[in-house]
Amino acid sequence: MNIGITGTGSYIPSVITPNQAFDQNVFLNADGTPFSYPNAVIIEKFQAITGIGERRYAKNEYNTSDLGFFAAQKAIDDAGIDKETLDYIIFAHNFGNVPHGKAQADTVPSLATRVKHLLQIKNPRCVAYDMLFGCPGWIEGVIQAHAYIKSGMARKCMVIGGETLSRVIDQNDRDSMIYSDGAGACILEATSDGGNILAHESATYSQDEAYYLFYGESYDKKATDTRQYIKMYGRKIYEFAVSHVPKALYDCLESSGIGIEEVKKIFIHQANEKMDEAIIKRFYKLYNMDVPEGIMPMNIHEMGNSSVATVPTLFDMVRKGEMKPHSVQKGDVVIFASVGAGMNINAIVYKI
Repeated sequence: MNIGITGTGSYIPSVITPNQAFDQNVFLNADGTPFSYPNAVIIEKFQAITGIGERRYAKNEYNTSDLGFFAAQKAIDDAGIDKETLDYIIFAHNFGNVPHGKAQADTVPSLATRVKHLLQIKNPRCVAYDMLFGCPGWIEGVIQAHAYIKSGMARKCMVIGGETLSRVIDQNDRDSMIYSDGAGACILEATSDGGNILAHESATYSQDEAYYLFYGESYDKKATDTRQYIKMYGRKIYEFAVSHVPKALYDCLESSGIGIEEVKKIFIHQANEKMDEAIIKRFYKLYNMDVPEGIMPMNIHEMGNSSVATVPTLFDMVRKGEMKPHSVQKGDVVIFASVGAGMNINAIVYKI
């Protein structure tokens, strides 16, 4: 029995926010002091490092659960399944629903339950729950769904990754330019001749690394509200990722029994262009190889970093021929990989 992805869907928000939209922001250091150089220089350096030229934000009337619903419906249609046959809906996110203009996240009921409600699934045995695992949440959800199906507890699962990070960014923090919104989903089921998960790898590093990403106050020390925002120690995350992710990829591929030369694409979390390039370079160095041309599709340049949504939206776009010249075909071996808050790392070797 194979356990494969039989349908995918994504929702890319329509609000395009270019880097120039940050021209008038008052960027501050963590201690509240201003930078000594103008925004034009800050933005130029930011794009050179991250590769981000623009990002997508959700319309004010949509919440993360709405984005997840849009992606979920597309995945169900793509797989051609009866939604009532789903055994699990797993929704990976980090901040729940944060309504536009509000300071508080809403996670009751769970986002997975909200999606089930919006899909109007009547079957009470379709269990809906949320996954909190940082940016690697969607991949971890796929790993859990795979375990359910492999054990006989389920036959069909849907895994969603969605976020509206534009609602939790500090306008005084230059890192606010990184984050974006979006959602991706997949249907995973037992098949006789379809795709198959060949190996997976997960790890959590929670000593010094636990709080590299965290919730913190605005850098504006004069701010009167107590709102919390997504914060990170960017340099520490970069060093952590390039030190640990290549080995996780290597271990996962070795467990699969697949040779490195058989890997057609690596779908890695769209966090930072330079960081992702360094990870892949170090991964191939473990095999004494140069990075093959076209091995790593990237949409961060136009989409930004939508956390748990980056890998499923990227895979959906390539799978459906929306990122030429990139493509995947039945029988291709690909790797999914991510790193993020926790600090968590995971990877999947998947044969399409």
